[in-house]
Amino acid sequence: MNTREEKMEAFGRLLDIMDDLREKCPWDRKQTLESLRHLTLEETYELSDAILNNDLLEIKKEIGDVLLHLVFYAKIGSEKESFDMADVINSLNEKLIFRHPHIYGDAVAEDEEAVKQNWEKLKLKEGNKSVLEGVPKSLPPIIKAYRIQDKVKGIGFEFDSAEDAWAKVEEELEEFHAETEADKKEQELGDVFFSLINYARISGLNADTALERTNSKFISRFQKMEDIARSKDLILSDLNLEKMDELWEEAKTFEK
Repeated sequence: MNTREEKMEAFGRLLDIMDDLREKCPWDRKQTLESLRHLTLEETYELSDAILNNDLLEIKKEIGDVLLHLVFYAKIGSEKESFDMADVINSLNEKLIFRHPHIYGDAVAEDEEAVKQNWEKLKLKEGNKSVLEGVPKSLPPIIKAYRIQDKVKGIGFEFDSAEDAWAKVEEELEEFHAETEADKKEQELGDVFFSLINYARISGLNADTALERTNSKFISRFQKMEDIARSKDLILSDLNLEKMDELWEEAKTFEK
């Protein structure tokens, strides 16, 4: 692996390249904080896909793409005379030191849970009025629910056990089934999802990861079903559900 000096040199070269691109490339020169935003989200999701696939070479590539965007934002910040990359990193360093008093101070944290509880309390000391202020509004709903639950857990607002959390799931399911009014039924469905995500989290599972893997499995299986249909000169849309189920079961055998 690279030495610390080589890592620092590589990062410095990236900053130099960013300076060149911003000055000489028409596309890079045109970009703004706002124009880069949706591209950054896209790159982040591509990194997420690589992580789910455990593709280390692709993860390396996507980390580079995300890092490029971060350097780009810092470059624009320096042009606005607001902040530069050194300001970004120094601010991060100070925050990390402040939020890890068990490393850089006299506080004691024997396990991960104690660290997280200290983290949330320290953020309140930084000026946050609510432990939920740090949850981005634009997060996908499943991830947002997980983050909300994880944050309130940091101050002790948490079920005692997974069994208690599952009892809440069953309670919400009953309320969902009992509701007949459309708008209220949708609200109850949201409560079901929220409680199920909470149960998964307490059980050590990540609902977003689980659902994404199921999505990928379904896509793979359905596309195999389409391949099988084509090999038999069948058109899926012309088949009844019973026949499609037969093809679906056949497609599943290719996974084993």
